[in-house]
Amino acid sequence: MQRQHGPIAAIITNASTTKEQEFTMWLRLIVTLACLFMSTPSSAHGADQHVLGTVMAIDTKHIEVKTSKGQSVDVRIDKKTLYKDKNDPKSASVPEVGDRVIIKATKGEKKGDKVLLATEINFLSAKRVPVPMQPVLVQ
Repeated sequence: MQRQHGPIAAIITNASTTKEQEFTMWLRLIVTLACLFMSTPSSAHGADQHVLGTVMAIDTKHIEVKTSKGQSVDVRIDKKTLYKDKNDPKSASVPEVGDRVIIKATKGEKKGDKVLLATEINFLSAKRVPVPMQPVLVQ
């Protein structure tokens, strides 16, 4: 317990308590705003978009992907596009029709341009069924 020595001590005690409360309030506000601004950039992905689905068509300039919702998405491909085969990471192969893909893409350079440009294509080759061999008769 604190001793109070008259009305002047009571005013000084109340004034210091009010300053402490005000300081605490400002400190809480600053910490809250700092947390808010620090977490905002980490939740944004920028201009990157992801396309998931099955390859329907592919050539040197574009890849057409059918999404799980049945939509067909056309994505441009260029020389900078990276291909990553999940079955064989060291191979330099490209996806084929029927392969499952996850495409990381960016929107076109022009404002309002809806064309997607693939920066990275991760794919999983569809299971290839080997050609059955002719049975050999054993005598």
